[in-house]
Amino acid sequence: MGKQLEKIQELITKRAEARLGGGEKAIVKQHEKGKYTARERINMLLDEGSFEELDMFVRHRCTNFGQEKKSYPGDGVVTGYGTVNGRLVYVFAQDFTVIGGSLGEAMAMKMCKVMDLAMKQGAPVIGLNDSGGARIPEGINALAGYAEIFQRNIDASGVVPQISAILGPCAGGAVYSPALTDFTLMAKGTSFMFLTGPAVVKTVLGEVVTQEQLGGATVHAQKSGVTHFACDTEEEVIETIKRLLSYMPSNNMEPAPCIECNDPIDRMEDALNNIIPESPNDPYNMYDVIGAIVDNGEFLEVHKDFAKNIIVGFARFNGQSVGIVANQPQHMAGVLDVNASKKGGRFVRFCDAFNIPLVTLVDVPGFLPGTGQEYNAVILNGAKLLYAYGEATVPKVTVTLRKSYGGSHIVMSCKQLRGDMNYAWPSAEIAVMGAAGAAGILYAKEMKAAKAAAAEAKEAGDEAKAKEIMEENKKFIEEKEQEYNDLFCTPFNAAKYGYIDDVIEPRNTRFRVIRALEQLRTKKYVNPAKKHGNIPL
Repeated sequence: MGKQLEKIQELITKRAEARLGGGEKAIVKQHEKGKYTARERINMLLDEGSFEELDMFVRHRCTNFGQEKKSYPGDGVVTGYGTVNGRLVYVFAQDFTVIGGSLGEAMAMKMCKVMDLAMKQGAPVIGLNDSGGARIPEGINALAGYAEIFQRNIDASGVVPQISAILGPCAGGAVYSPALTDFTLMAKGTSFMFLTGPAVVKTVLGEVVTQEQLGGATVHAQKSGVTHFACDTEEEVIETIKRLLSYMPSNNMEPAPCIECNDPIDRMEDALNNIIPESPNDPYNMYDVIGAIVDNGEFLEVHKDFAKNIIVGFARFNGQSVGIVANQPQHMAGVLDVNASKKGGRFVRFCDAFNIPLVTLVDVPGFLPGTGQEYNAVILNGAKLLYAYGEATVPKVTVTLRKSYGGSHIVMSCKQLRGDMNYAWPSAEIAVMGAAGAAGILYAKEMKAAKAAAAEAKEAGDEAKAKEIMEENKKFIEEKEQEYNDLFCTPFNAAKYGYIDDVIEPRNTRFRVIRALEQLRTKKYVNPAKKHGNIPL
C-alpha cells in the first residue's frame, strides 16, 4: 500500500471514529433513554444525502482536571448544512454521548461557525439541543463560548429564521440561546429546560420538585409559554420543524413562500352564515372559522396550549403563506390578558420580520379585569400587542366577526394601526363597550333616581308602587340598550367613517381575504428611520 493510500485509509478510520461520538456504549445508553443520537436526528431532519458536515475533527484544548484524557473528534456537537425539502439550512446537533454534550470553547466555535455561514448565505439555522450545560473544567472559556453564541442569536434575529429543538437537558445559561430564537420545540418525557435545577431549588428555597415539574415540555407549553410546541416524540419534533420551515422564507429579504393551490379561491362556506350564536354571550369555536377559510383546512398552530384565549399560527390563502391571529370565544370569552398579549405580540413581530402577511380574526370583548392582571402589568403587556401591530409593515387584513370593544378593538389590528383591509361581518359590534355596560354608565343618574324612588315607596309601604317604578326603569334601560345597539353595535357605523372598508357576507370570507392579499402583494411601506423602537418590555 502506497503512502497516499495509507493516508486515505487513515482519513476513513478517523471519520469512522468521529461518527461514533462518545463510543458504542454511550450510544446504547442514549438509545436506552429513548433518545436518538445527534447524527440520527440530523438524518431525520435533512433530505437524504444532503448533509455536508463541518469541523468533524475539531477537539478541545483543555488540560484542566485531566480533560486531555477525555478528547473526542467533533467535541460534542455535529455541525454542517444540508437541505430540507430542497431548501438550504444550517444545523448543529449537540451530542450527549460526548461528555454529556457539555459546552466548551471548541464546541462553541463550531456552533458559531455555522451560524455565521447561515447569516452570509441567508438561510435558516436549526439547533438540536441535548446538553448537560457548561463544561465546568473549561471555566470562563465555556461561559465566553455561550456569550459568543448568544451574540450571534441576537445578530441573526429577524434576519434568518432560528429554530431550537430541545431533545434532552437544557439548563443554566444554555437556555438563553433557545429563548433568543424564533421557535422552540420540546419532546415530552425526555427534555427539560430550567435556569436552576431541582437540587438548587431545594437548597435555596426548600422546595422539592422534579425535573419534569420544574421544566418539562408540558410545563413550558402550558404555564410559562417558553416552548411553542410540546411533541410526543422526537420524530414529531422533526416533522414539526419541517412544517414550520415550509411557511417561512429563508431570510428577511425574501417574500413569504407561495405554493400551488388546488382549493378554489371562491369556495363558499354556507356554515359561516350561521356560526355566530343569537345570544352575544354564547361561544362558538374560532377553529371552525379558520378551518373553513384557509387552503384545504390546513393550519399549523403555534403555542397551542398557552393562552388559549388567542390563537396564532400559520396557514395559506391561495397558496400564499400567512400568519393568523384570532380571538377564541370558546376560552375565557376571547378576552385579552397578559399571556395572550405576549403570545400574539411575539407572533406578529415574527411574521413582520419575515414578510409573512397577517390575517386577524376579531371577536374580543375587552381586556381581562382584576388585580391579578393589573399587578402583572396587563397595561405593558397589552401595549406589546398594540406596538407589534402598529409597527408591522406587512400586508394586514382584519375581519371582525362579532365583538370588538374598547381598547381591545384598537389592539387587534384596527384601521388606525395601519390595517390595510378591514372587513366586518354583519354581526360585528364595534363600539367602546357592550350595550348593557354603556347604558349603565350613560343613564346611571336615572337608574339611581329610580332605585331611590322605589326605596321610598317601599318605605311608605307601597310595594306595588315600588315594583312599578323598577319595572318602568327596567323597560327604560332596555330601550336605551337597544338604542345604543342600533347606533353603535353595528359595523355600518364604523363603515360610515371608513374605519371598515366593507361589510362582507360570512360565507364569502375566504374569497375576500384572498382578493385583499392579492391586491397587497406589492405593498411598500417603511417605518420612520430610527436605530430601533423601544417596545414596552
